[in-house]
Amino acid sequence: MRVDLFDFDLPETSIALRPASPRDSARMLVVRPEADPVLSDRGVLDLPSFLRPGDALVFNDTKVIPAQLEGIRRRGEDVATQVSLTLHMRVAPDRWKAFARPARRLKAGDRISFGHGSNACLLGSLDATVEDKGEAGEVTLRFDLSGPVLDEAIMSVGHIPLPPYIASKRPEDSRDRADYQTVYAREEGAVAAPTAGLHFTDRLFAELDEAGIERHFVTLHVGAGTFLPVKADDTDDHVMHEEIGHVDAVTAEKLNAVRARGGRIVCVGTTSLRLIESAAAEDGNIRHWSGPTGIFITPGYRFRAVDMLMTNFHLPKSTLFMLVSAFAGLDTMRGAYAHAIAGGYRFYSYGDASLLFRKDQ
Repeated sequence: MRVDLFDFDLPETSIALRPASPRDSARMLVVRPEADPVLSDRGVLDLPSFLRPGDALVFNDTKVIPAQLEGIRRRGEDVATQVSLTLHMRVAPDRWKAFARPARRLKAGDRISFGHGSNACLLGSLDATVEDKGEAGEVTLRFDLSGPVLDEAIMSVGHIPLPPYIASKRPEDSRDRADYQTVYAREEGAVAAPTAGLHFTDRLFAELDEAGIERHFVTLHVGAGTFLPVKADDTDDHVMHEEIGHVDAVTAEKLNAVRARGGRIVCVGTTSLRLIESAAAEDGNIRHWSGPTGIFITPGYRFRAVDMLMTNFHLPKSTLFMLVSAFAGLDTMRGAYAHAIAGGYRFYSYGDASLLFRKDQ
């Protein structure tokens, strides 16, 4: 499909720079393609009223790490050069793939020092070698540290990698360390938050429990590739960056039991949806699954296991807007986004939510 079919105009004022407070006070646009009316203006706290006892919410429990690293490149006797790197996928205990800016300043064999300063200490500095350089500014870094020690060093020298549409308007601060993390985050490794989950609170969980809604967790470590624009003119020419995910056998069994008794699988966030659809067989049976996924969902995709999706509002011409258009219909989602913009909904990572019912397949 033509990528420009997924374009729309978004005013700068629609982009949220801070989350709603409290988290569950955000607005929620309900989109039901087969209903009349299709669109309903509600709030996140209304979520239980759209679910039935025995439905199951699926959350991504990945935890954001401070994966934005500022460093100094050193190459022999050359003058030191400043570079910025965003880690996006771990490939070994001492190796990470990263996006570099400016990438032209790096080549294989370069040494990069991170966090060196007047207060540098063992956990205040970190060094790495550029092992190789790929396309689109991607490099592989081999760090001098490995395993948990490397994790501690990254926590010490790194910064929360705010999305570009926020970082271009204000710097990261101490509030973001808490704001850009779900309350149920557990498995460290993401460089971007599964942002639909940012709306959940203990209060909302209590109401969902009282309504008889099951709660299950999977892990997909969201990579920085989620922020990359689609540069191709046609969706067939776009290549997704892979992300590492895991669905354990017990969770798969419980979700299959939900489906068998007529309950609905409700994914919180596009990341949990992409993982569940990666793990699902053609008949919708969800399997124990672990590894990288580069699943790219566009209109025409036949959903195997997911019935409903709660998600935030996404960028024009992004793979995520393509995904929601596949789920609820392109015309429906174009209308929903036009309604949201006109109605003052807040967009992107810190913005409001939408609850999508899947269109008939």
